Amino acid sequence: MNLISDVAAIRYPLPPPGSVSPADLYFEACEQAERLRAAEAERLEAASDGLDADALLLALEDAKARKAEADAEIRRLLAYGREFHGTRPYRLESLAQASGMTISGIRTAYGTSEIEEVEHAVRREPNRRTAKSSAKEPHGR
Repeated sequence: MNLISDVAAIRYPLPPPGSVSPADLYFEACEQAERLRAAEAERLEAASDGLDADALLLALEDAKARKAEADAEIRRLLAYGREFHGTRPYRLESLAQASGMTISGIRTAYGTSEIEEVEHAVRREPNRRTAKSSAKEPHGR
């Protein structure tokens, strides 16, 4: 058992046979996964030695940070869809289905800070007149 190799294999699994299209790229996809595994193992080895920390705990902290960033990206995309997308914002039902959230969750998923981040990213103000006046920070932020 090698903890670091195991963690790298979990992070970068080999593609299941038949999952790569076109099929003749399967071998290349496996090689890419092996390269990613090797790089991850090297990174974890260096980080765990340098910080005198457990590689599994470092990997979990990294996954948690990636999850938080993905959640933040979802909030920004929802803000864009509701506040910046022309005169007719995306429907709550469509956004809920695509994001895996409920309709009520969409309504409270983003706030002023996400609207401002999108405004900065797309370099224009929101289209909805209510965006700045009624937007509030989401619960727990």
